[in-house]
Amino acid sequence: MRELDEVFEALRHSEFRQRFHLRRREREYLRQKGMKTVMKHAREFINKRLVPAYPKNDGKQTPMKNHPVFIAQHATGTCCRNCLRKWHKIPKGRRLSKEEKQHVLEAIRRWLEAERKKM
Repeated sequence: MRELDEVFEALRHSEFRQRFHLRRREREYLRQKGMKTVMKHAREFINKRLVPAYPKNDGKQTPMKNHPVFIAQHATGTCCRNCLRKWHKIPKGRRLSKEEKQHVLEAIRRWLEAERKKM
């Protein structure tokens, strides 16, 4: 598993990943619900959509809009198991460990905090 500083540096060079930002609707949601609630949602999404060794609809399980966590997942390469492998060096084909799950959540939190500073 790569260090998050290294991951975020690599993501900076991806035109695709750099296109993701919270839109007004997602910013408002984050503002109204707060980081604690949004990160609770993130844990639920990750448990269902990334933790399993073979998530349902892998590669297509994360929408591209309508929740700050979804946007953060695409921006941080934590949207599917292929992206986790490519960007974070977390192998496919086995359940995420507790440490890997925490790594994913921290990447999401870090990106959301940076976006929140822009609000």
